[in-house]
Amino acid sequence: MNQKLIVRAVAAVFTAAALVGAGYVAGSHRAATGTPVASATAATPSAAGDKIDPKTGRNVLYWHDPMVPNQHFDKPGKSPFMNMELQPVFADEGSSSGMKVDSTLQQNLGIRYATVVRQDASESFDAIGTTQFDESMADVVQSRVTGYIDHLYASAPMQRVVKGAPIASLFVPDWLAPQEEYLALKRGGMDAGLLAAARARMRALSIPVGLIASLDRTGKAQTHVTLFAQQAGVLTELNVRDGAMVSPGQTLAKIAGLSKLWLIVEIPESLALQVRPGMMVDATFAGDASHHFSGHIREILPGISPDSRTLQARLEIDNAGLKLTPGMLMRARVSGAKPVSRLLVPSEAVITTGKRSIVIVRNSDGRLQPVQVAIGHDSGDGTEVTSGLTEGQQVVASGQFLIDSEASLKSVLPKLEGSAAPAASASTSAPAPASAPAAAQTYETTGKVEKVTSSDITFSHQPVPALGWGAMTMTFGKPSPTAFPDVKVGESVHFVFKPSDDGYQLTQVEPAGGAK
Repeated sequence: MNQKLIVRAVAAVFTAAALVGAGYVAGSHRAATGTPVASATAATPSAAGDKIDPKTGRNVLYWHDPMVPNQHFDKPGKSPFMNMELQPVFADEGSSSGMKVDSTLQQNLGIRYATVVRQDASESFDAIGTTQFDESMADVVQSRVTGYIDHLYASAPMQRVVKGAPIASLFVPDWLAPQEEYLALKRGGMDAGLLAAARARMRALSIPVGLIASLDRTGKAQTHVTLFAQQAGVLTELNVRDGAMVSPGQTLAKIAGLSKLWLIVEIPESLALQVRPGMMVDATFAGDASHHFSGHIREILPGISPDSRTLQARLEIDNAGLKLTPGMLMRARVSGAKPVSRLLVPSEAVITTGKRSIVIVRNSDGRLQPVQVAIGHDSGDGTEVTSGLTEGQQVVASGQFLIDSEASLKSVLPKLEGSAAPAASASTSAPAPASAPAAAQTYETTGKVEKVTSSDITFSHQPVPALGWGAMTMTFGKPSPTAFPDVKVGESVHFVFKPSDDGYQLTQVEPAGGAK
């Protein structure tokens, strides 16, 4: 009998312990999900609705704890999360996004606005090009016979020559026999048929017609012929020297003209799909922008250069004044033939971080709000916007809150966008951590140690103006279980903390008397 009573007693104890544990788990779950525990003094969460603030007479949308802005309340009171009063959100400011900037501050920052406009602009971009000889206009000086260089008038490659200038004199021994034969037939009074056959033989041996006429006129055989330049230009090749033997079809020299040149434009790989034959090119010499040279792209050369990652486009430019020479660096503006309607903003209004492009937009109520946009190509002083803006909007064209680096952009823009911090955990009574971009910033204050565990320390601390906190009791995480081993309950300390993924983490704790 006594054993049965003992067993029943033990079972009752375990049942009670299980019920207590279930209640503790349920309460912990509610705290972890951020659900406030009802109390007589806490306000009740409710849907937002217009109320009248007795102090200002303004319409109030709802009240909230600035540390947990996602939780709305329909009446004022104490925050269930912090020992502080709930703050009202007014209808005339809560319905607008963005940030209100005082007009005096705007003037001090030099903020200037511009309007998003739609204009007909040609598809254009800037590129770099170099001049080259026009190979299609090059002239070659060749030998049609076997002979020897009797005299070379040209001295070296890249020598300028004029049209009709002598290049080389050839001695052709094979021409002597047919000429003497022709003269013998002529002196022997042979009929016209034999003489015509002898002339045809000489022409077949590449004896010039002028030399044959001179033979009829003088009666003397000639074995030398002079080769001349057919156009003015530059000797790009000179392949023989005095006394050298030449054979039929051999190129003695190559002459490239200067009146027309090729301009080879280097198109960036990112723009390779936009360039087309027929596009207009306006080029200026890098050393003198006062002279313009224009033309149309004749062809796109196949292949991307593995070194410069560019595509080459070729066009012909007029150089009748001989101001350009091959190898000059040119600045080229490539534009399409037909203008296209585009949405444009001033190029200085676009803040590019490398991963995204941002434009600060002025809303109808005067608030400034960042908008992520997709940009196209530059058109003069404007930049094309393909998405994110509409015609007629106002954007900040200068003084974009002095945001001129990616680091500043990441830290400031979330504040402008009105990003809310996540809800705090009720079990720790800590406010939500700051947004990730501000993680590097630290804050400091003084307080009294209320509780110390292996993972955190609870303080009754003074206000933190930088975060808008009043005096409160809250828990801060420790960087490691062994951190700050000398901190004791009841001690007054000065501590430094920073936002983290799990709330706020301590970085320094020292006695209040030794605060720096």
